[in-house]
Amino acid sequence: MPADSTPDAVTPDHGPTGHRSPEGPGRGTGGRGRRRRPLSARRKALRLTSWVAFGVLVLGGSSLGYLYLKLNGNIRSIDLNQALGGHRPSDVDNGSEDILVLGSDTRSGGNKKLGGGTDDGTARSDTAMIVHVYEGHKRASVVSLPRDTLVDRPACTGADGTAHPAASGVMFNSAYSTGGAACAVKTVESMSGIRMDHFLEVDFSGFQKLVDELGGVKVTTTKPIDDPDSHLDLPAGTHTLDGKQSLGLVRTRHGVGDGSDLGRIQLQQAFIRALVTQVRHIGVLTSPKKLYDLADTATKAVTTDSGLGSVKNLVSFAGGLKGIGADRMDMVTMPVRYDPANGNRVLVDRARATQVWAALKADEAIPASATEGTAAGEAEGVVAGTE
Repeated sequence: MPADSTPDAVTPDHGPTGHRSPEGPGRGTGGRGRRRRPLSARRKALRLTSWVAFGVLVLGGSSLGYLYLKLNGNIRSIDLNQALGGHRPSDVDNGSEDILVLGSDTRSGGNKKLGGGTDDGTARSDTAMIVHVYEGHKRASVVSLPRDTLVDRPACTGADGTAHPAASGVMFNSAYSTGGAACAVKTVESMSGIRMDHFLEVDFSGFQKLVDELGGVKVTTTKPIDDPDSHLDLPAGTHTLDGKQSLGLVRTRHGVGDGSDLGRIQLQQAFIRALVTQVRHIGVLTSPKKLYDLADTATKAVTTDSGLGSVKNLVSFAGGLKGIGADRMDMVTMPVRYDPANGNRVLVDRARATQVWAALKADEAIPASATEGTAAGEAEGVVAGTE
């Protein structure tokens, strides 16, 4: 399956595989002639921790129920069906799922300083990705949507009930700033003809705190990255990025390549691979406090559709994705071409984009012909600073 190459400037550190050799005969409950050894104090503690973690997440109404309710109360959700009405693509019942993931940079509250702007009451979505989870939930394809793409935005209604008329030739990320997540979802569905089963939005401050709770994310840079605008200064080499540095990496446009949004997308995709690897190898169950702090931060950081708007549903959804590692995620950028009238904007390459959407609808691999020779493909060579 084709994928945008992980940029040479940033590569994930995959770490250990975590595989365990099978136990020998006579171990466990099935062995004969040998008595099972009593649990050591450490093994007892780990087992107890696992049960405590389970209780925090699923036992409402018990002595741990208040923790469940607190986490549940952190989650903000939107009823997409109510917000979007009946004019949506039909649901394809083939076992796959499509999720729109948004990264928002609201200039209010804790995001004001991180966004680098004034508190003007507006918000944008500078990161947008369609995550297609294939039937069986063993693989996924991620299609990044460039924020500077000129699109036709359908009429939509914002979260405050304000109706917004349709608009032609506007930047993709203006859909979010105009009508919020519901308008962004409607625009993506209009572009692709694919119904989004879910959406998940993460804001600046939540993203930064989440990375810090995870203990940082390890990446390798083969070229220095220096971008004062995103407060990022990294020499070449391997780094464990904290939350602030990680945010700078996924936001930088001027520190690498040609300074375009297409180059930034390549960095975002590389970071996501590293983040997925980090999450899969972190031992969150070794500390009940660490588990709770991570869950508290994560639930405060996200806004979801109502289908994911509870701890129970989020845990169930995440559990269904646990088999998808970084090596099972194929990442591409929506096929685009530079706008002849404005080099800072891109236009959808409709012929190639149609191949991408058709493949996802059919739950099939995205063909190489869909991404070869596009503006996004041209950007790959400059992300590492090798232009």
